[in-house]
Amino acid sequence: MAAVMPPDDVRKPTAIPRARTWWEIGIVLAITVGQSAIYSVLSFVRSIIRALEEERRLSDQQAQLNPSRDAAAIWDLVYQLLDILFSLALVALVIYLLWEPGKSAFAKIGLDFRRFGGDLGRAVLLGLVIGVPGLGLYVLGRALGVTVAVVASPLNAAWYTVPLLLLAALRAGLTEEVIFLGYLFDRLRRVGWSWWAIILATAGLRAAYHAYQGVGAIIGNFVMGLVFGWCYRRWGRVMPLVITHTLIDIVAFVGYPLAVAFFPGVFAPVIPSPTPTPTPTPTASP
Repeated sequence: MAAVMPPDDVRKPTAIPRARTWWEIGIVLAITVGQSAIYSVLSFVRSIIRALEEERRLSDQQAQLNPSRDAAAIWDLVYQLLDILFSLALVALVIYLLWEPGKSAFAKIGLDFRRFGGDLGRAVLLGLVIGVPGLGLYVLGRALGVTVAVVASPLNAAWYTVPLLLLAALRAGLTEEVIFLGYLFDRLRRVGWSWWAIILATAGLRAAYHAYQGVGAIIGNFVMGLVFGWCYRRWGRVMPLVITHTLIDIVAFVGYPLAVAFFPGVFAPVIPSPTPTPTPTPTASP
């Protein structure tokens, strides 16, 4: 009887022609997180120029996440759901590209429920390690005037707001961790990059992806990228990192109105009508 082969380990990728791999990486980045990173950096530069022109600080500007798409509730709901659906289609694309005959991409990158208890425990602990200092860095950046006010969710909640925010948090966790970690780690290993080169490069891309929020977000997300990259290299599973990211965003999105109520000087919007700011995914999501 033939021996049953175990699923491929993400840390031991099979060979694909280097030129084809680079083309694939470039195309994927151009339609997903790379595109968003470019818009985010441009938004950051534009915010700096605007601040200099108006003799104001970066903290006098704001970026809005999860904005309403239409004044009519039903159409806003439809547009928001479609936005999330098309974002998840990009996640499905990279999973499809990672799939090989007889080799599940979900098992390869550890995006499954085989070890859900352990993944959840790691995720909660990592969420505390990343989330609390991240919040402190945001507050410090606001105090120093180098971080824009991030409006994480609408303050005039509709009946569908919280379910949509939960879906938006899941969308952000899947989009960033599956692409930054699951996909790029696999492909960059195939072209011969070292582990630390990959960790540093993806952390830098993650920082650029959130640059529109200001200096605090750039530093915080670079550190987050280093920690997440190290954890993924060690664990070989993306699931705990998706859970961590989703939990952090749920707390940020759903808890934002409370934060505004208790600490308006730090979290409240700074201007009535924010200047449109490109957000960190190709489909204008957080």
